[in-house]
Amino acid sequence: MIPGREQSVQLMAPQPGVFRGRCAEFCGYQHAHMDILAIAEPPEQFDRWRAAQASAAPTPTGELQLHGAQLFSQAVCGTCHVVRGSDAPGYSGTAPDLTHVAGRLTLASGLLENNAGNLAAWISDPQHFKPGAKMTVNQLDPQDLQALVAYLESLQ
Repeated sequence: MIPGREQSVQLMAPQPGVFRGRCAEFCGYQHAHMDILAIAEPPEQFDRWRAAQASAAPTPTGELQLHGAQLFSQAVCGTCHVVRGSDAPGYSGTAPDLTHVAGRLTLASGLLENNAGNLAAWISDPQHFKPGAKMTVNQLDPQDLQALVAYLESLQ
């Protein structure tokens, strides 16, 4: 990818499924850890998924998710990351849009399976997994980390 230049790639899948790819252009320090999953599915299923992706994040429910949403918006997370429909001021393009992060199969550009444990570990110390990543180490107390993970896991 070259900043300021539009590129497109057309992939042809022989059948529905999940296909793994790897970054093919040197893009920085963590280049070797930038994977992509291409998910091939019938057009109707893709159209439903695409429409859902255009929607804002669901409203948090329960005390834990509400606390997590508040932390996200008021702590450092919401400075870079966008969650459409939230109070976070995130700047689109600075960091991944997390509006539907819970619907993703992986985290950290394909490095980690998307589950609560890996999400908590990534939030706490992204440098452990990807030294040089722009995301910083986060010193959250366990209750706040649990609330933040509960909120992010609600973002289908």
